[in-house]
Amino acid sequence: MADADEPLAALEYEMMLLSRHSLMARQHRKGQVLERSAYVLLSRLELESPMSLKELAEALRLDISTVNRQVRSMITQDLVEGVIDPDGGAARKFVATAHGLKQLRVDRAMSTDGLGQVVEGWGPSDTETLIRLLRRFNRSVERLEDNEWPRPED
Repeated sequence: MADADEPLAALEYEMMLLSRHSLMARQHRKGQVLERSAYVLLSRLELESPMSLKELAEALRLDISTVNRQVRSMITQDLVEGVIDPDGGAARKFVATAHGLKQLRVDRAMSTDGLGQVVEGWGPSDTETLIRLLRRFNRSVERLEDNEWPRPED
């Protein structure tokens, strides 16, 4: 391991732990139905919809065949559905179903409750600082990848 006193090495290590905690929390949270990929895809369609497979693949930075498999699975679960492009394009587009959005809200509420337990005892300014820094970090990544992710407050 790199010297933990170096800021970038320490940041890398903490990011690794953060991703580990996030994945483990999703696997062990009882009642959570959506797979991580479905959660992320529905979160995107909730804010920007409809989207084609190509648009989803570009937004998620995944191979189109991977997104195609995820979408097909989500169709069978009634989480998304295909629609005709409202702009008249040839590619089929996809939207979240009412059931998909409901499940997203249920799973998001469980995630939010879990985060509430983690930051219990933190002052509001500490929580706001973490949000501000994570948003800044994520937007910096998005800018470098030229792949802005929509946010509810935008």
